[in-house]
Amino acid sequence: MLRCADGHYYVGHTDDLDARMVAHQSGTLGGYTHSRRPVALVWSETFAVREEAGAD
Repeated sequence: MLRCADGHYYVGHTDDLDARMVAHQSGTLGGYTHSRRPVALVWSETFAVREEAGAD
């Protein structure tokens, strides 16, 4: 879970949290967080398989 500079929150899933955070912070990713940088990681959890995280 990320807290955006404007106070909004963003939730997603990834197989590589470090790389995804770099992409969010640099603006490489378009979408919701692009115009709401910087973002701060406020929560994360690791699951053995993606289905356990509730990802579709």
